[in-house]
Amino acid sequence: MAKLALNKSSLARESAQLSEFKRFLPSLELKRLQIMAERAKAKEAAVRLEKDYEERFADLAGSLPMMANDQVPLEGLVTLKNVVRGEQNLSGTILPVLEDIEVETAPYSLLARPHWVDPYVKGMQDLLRLNMEREVARERIERLIEAEAVISRRVNLFEKVLIPRAERNIKKIRMALADAERDAVVRAKISKRKTAARSAEERMAEI
Repeated sequence: MAKLALNKSSLARESAQLSEFKRFLPSLELKRLQIMAERAKAKEAAVRLEKDYEERFADLAGSLPMMANDQVPLEGLVTLKNVVRGEQNLSGTILPVLEDIEVETAPYSLLARPHWVDPYVKGMQDLLRLNMEREVARERIERLIEAEAVISRRVNLFEKVLIPRAERNIKKIRMALADAERDAVVRAKISKRKTAARSAEERMAEI
């Protein structure tokens, strides 16, 4: 680290930096609050989706115990074909958004399959969507936690390092400048007294 120059130019530079740090800190704090609020919302959404998924699964299993019948092949009947994901920019943090999913249902004969296959297909479609929504919700939480940690480190850097250091430097420079000014005044007074003394001696010599 370069040695601190104890002069007015350095004082102006440190004062400008301190003003910039103090100006930037509130925007960081606001960003952190936004991230924290969004993280709380994301956690609520994740809990709700987890509950919805479990309830939908339980409803499907409870209403269609016939699914356990090995004589009715269900494997591959409903598959997730495509997932469309978008992005949300929250104060510079990119968050995933589930825009749509495409579920493919294998063709089956209504006569060859029992009547409960239709509600099974609908239930599986719902579960596939809920599962993708759960995954996206979890990813949002992970990214928000990471973003909050990064912003918190920046806030701590400003609050505990940069601003206190700038304040200490300014205090040190001002004290040095004040000392230098006092020294200059003292030297000026001494010089004035010496000059006055020499003048007096010269006048005495002329008498």
